[in-house]
Order: sequence, then C-alpha cells, then structure tokens
Amino acid sequence: MKLTTKSEYTILALIHIARNKEKKFIKIDEISDKYNIPKKYLEHLMMILKQNRILKAKRGSNGGYMLSKKPEEISMAEVIRLMDGALAPTESVSQYFYSSTPLEREKKVLLIFKDIRDYISNKLENSKLSDLI
Repeated sequence: MKLTTKSEYTILALIHIARNKEKKFIKIDEISDKYNIPKKYLEHLMMILKQNRILKAKRGSNGGYMLSKKPEEISMAEVIRLMDGALAPTESVSQYFYSSTPLEREKKVLLIFKDIRDYISNKLENSKLSDLI
C-alpha cells in the first residue's frame, strides 16, 4: 500500500470539515487555502466523497460540503480504499482487490504479506475520522 495525494488530500479535507462542523457547509476555497491543495483537484475529490455518501454538498453562496456521516463512522480504511484501492502490499493478498501475482508461487512469502495486510487493515479500520480531529 502506498498513499497517493488523492488519499492524503482527502484525509486533510475530511479532518478540516469535521473540525469545523459547527459552520455547517465548508467551502472548497477554505480547504484549498488551508492545505495548499489545488482547487480543481479538491473539487474532484469532494465529488468522489459525495458520490459515495461520505459528504453532502450544497450549492450557492451558503454552500459547500459537510459530512453526511458522523466522524466516528468514517474509517481511514474506507477513505483510502475509495481513493487508492487495496490496503495490501501486493494484490495477491488483497481481500477486496485480489489479482494474481508472481509471489503466489512462494507461500511463505505470501504469509508475511498477509500479516502486513492484516496489520494495516486492522489499524486503518479501527482509526476513525473522530480520532484525527
């Protein structure tokens, strides 16, 4: 597993939105300015989160984005899988994104990568957005 800027920026945006939930809807410009995230890229990420029912959006001068779930209901695993795919270090041990790889020829090596996958997965499944705010 390697985090891309998609996951990194998404996590930062979600933290900002969760920390400022009393404002209701948070504007893209506010998040973009705070974390120096390109506005167009951030808009794309927010649309993905909206389509997957993590965020709600509202248009207009009072518009922006807000969480559609409670922060304690949003796991880091959910966000990272949505943005970057598998949490496993190789696809041949992935539970959700399995694909055959040459490592399958060596079962003992595969066991090591399964242990790594399980550790990462468990840690991220149990790490909620509420833990980061």
